[in-house]
Amino acid sequence: MKTSRAPKKTAPAKRRSPCPIACSLDLFGDKWTMLVIRDLAVGKTSFKDFATGPENIPTNILSDRLSRLMESDVISQAPVEGDGRRLSYHLTPKGVALRPVLLALREWGLEWIEGTAAKRA
Repeated sequence: MKTSRAPKKTAPAKRRSPCPIACSLDLFGDKWTMLVIRDLAVGKTSFKDFATGPENIPTNILSDRLSRLMESDVISQAPVEGDGRRLSYHLTPKGVALRPVLLALREWGLEWIEGTAAKRA
């Protein structure tokens, strides 16, 4: 009989507290990380795609965020098919599980922050 196991949880090297909200924010609570996850969720896969977004994330910060997300198993990296020199990024199952969080943030922003706009799902 197969039993389903919960996905592996990645513990950060240093925690402020055992609070799950604090631990989650330690991973993606800065002003850039969720935007990278957003871009991945809508199909962007290349470093260039992320770097040329409307928020103009600095490339050194982008490199750092991609590394942190890979270390935490939120995203994975693979060579681009047919061009082994370029890399593509993709959400892992752990990263895909953040989609409801993204949707909730989008809906909250549309409801409560004047001047925001997005395509509704």
